[in-house]
Amino acid sequence: MTATQRRGRKIMMTPGELDEFLTTQRTCRVATVSADGAPHVSTLWFAWDGTSMWLYSVVRSKRWIHLRHDPRVAIVVDTGEAYDELRGVELSGTVDFVGESPRTGELRAELDVPETLFARKNFGLEEMPHDGRHAWVRLTPEKIVSWDFRKLGGA
Repeated sequence: MTATQRRGRKIMMTPGELDEFLTTQRTCRVATVSADGAPHVSTLWFAWDGTSMWLYSVVRSKRWIHLRHDPRVAIVVDTGEAYDELRGVELSGTVDFVGESPRTGELRAELDVPETLFARKNFGLEEMPHDGRHAWVRLTPEKIVSWDFRKLGGA
């Protein structure tokens, strides 16, 4: 997290709030760019390890193809219905591809933590099931912007 949020300091999340939010939320929206420059947004489950966001993507998806061509990404995680309930985080940067593609479960120490977090949060399992269709993408964000409108005090 290299960039400090300049605007909206009153509503930005503290590091602890940000970590709790990203650890407990399940769904994110991932924005990628195609080879011809067209934007593409898709929804995915994710795992947050306190430093990086881990995405388990289908390797034949538009998202995967776009990221292979251009690894820059913007990701939004948000929640809330009423204005004074809105909370969210936007993370951006360049992704890394980690592990084999598609993932078959080869021993890879770097994937132990994200696979355990992802399996517990999304499947209620202690081990990650591998279907031979997905692979891992890691975003260690270069920029994070957060908001928590609950901090406005009912405005």
